[in-house]
Amino acid sequence: MAWIAIIDQHNGRFAPDGLDNPGHTPRPYPPDQLIPRGTLLLETRLSPEGRPQTLLAFQRLHPWPGSFSLRALPKGGINLVVTQGDDIRHATLPHQAEGRTDIVRLTYSWDAPARWGRLTLERPESDLIHSVDLPPPHPMLMADIDTLCHHRHSREIDPDVDFCAVSTKVEPVGPMPALTSRVPIATTRGDVAAGQLRRGDLVLTDTGVSVPVLRMVCRTVPARGSFRPVRLRAPYFGLREDIVVAPQQRLVISGSEVEYMFGREAVLVPARHLVNGRSALFAQGPELVTYRHLLLPGHEAILAAGNCALESLYIGRLRRKPDQLVQSVLAEADRSRLPEHARPVWPVLKPFEAITLAMQRAA
Repeated sequence: MAWIAIIDQHNGRFAPDGLDNPGHTPRPYPPDQLIPRGTLLLETRLSPEGRPQTLLAFQRLHPWPGSFSLRALPKGGINLVVTQGDDIRHATLPHQAEGRTDIVRLTYSWDAPARWGRLTLERPESDLIHSVDLPPPHPMLMADIDTLCHHRHSREIDPDVDFCAVSTKVEPVGPMPALTSRVPIATTRGDVAAGQLRRGDLVLTDTGVSVPVLRMVCRTVPARGSFRPVRLRAPYFGLREDIVVAPQQRLVISGSEVEYMFGREAVLVPARHLVNGRSALFAQGPELVTYRHLLLPGHEAILAAGNCALESLYIGRLRRKPDQLVQSVLAEADRSRLPEHARPVWPVLKPFEAITLAMQRAA
């Protein structure tokens, strides 16, 4: 098992055996079955005025009383309260309200046997994360997740919440892979699907140099919100065939329009900013999507499906931050062997800049 539930404002899907078993008849479970370790992930917009928001809350009476609440506090901060009978566990994640309406991702992870918990806030459009350790957490009940999915009268979800999802494992936070497994990547032996690349394979960069793959990383996530796949269509972006990537996958775009508009030889554009219903659109598919990525020595750009330059996995100076490294998709990597990546040479376009560039190219 891993992801077992996805809930939005209108519907919820709960599969105790895992959402990756389409058509499988859910097995019955005892009402007191525990989830000893897991993750509750939620994506939302925080109020730009700093108003309080009950992002997610629910209560239970059986098999024992309990409640859960995740709230955005006035003027900033995220508050988590979990009760079981008379026992109350709570923590506050400091967060400065910025008057922005960007999507934020909140990840509550718990490991009751290890007496460990963590609450993390990420902005999908940035590399910054904020985490706070929690008091020894209670395990969740499988019935709690059933309540979230199917009993709307027992839960509260803020209208600004896009979706929430539950996994039976502690999910990573931080650097996020962004290629689906079928994306063809240029190597010294021809195009190879991203899902077939391994450590040591030599890939070609956008400058024509070959560099070794230091590590392949992989993560399965709900195909919702900031994880929803984007289909980039050929012949746009130098593609000879369509490819599907994560919304945060950044393309390296160059040309005379870029030099004229931004005064730079090239710019980085997240795939989500390119969605226009023609050259790029959100892909349709199953509830879950698996993304992969290549860790390269110098954060070089790779070539996909012809001449489409894509950013490889960017980790900055993650190896100098052991607390964040252990939370990430690189948790099992030898810290001494990880590279350090300088900030990208090219600027990352904002949404309105990407739209302006796309309109200029279409003119």
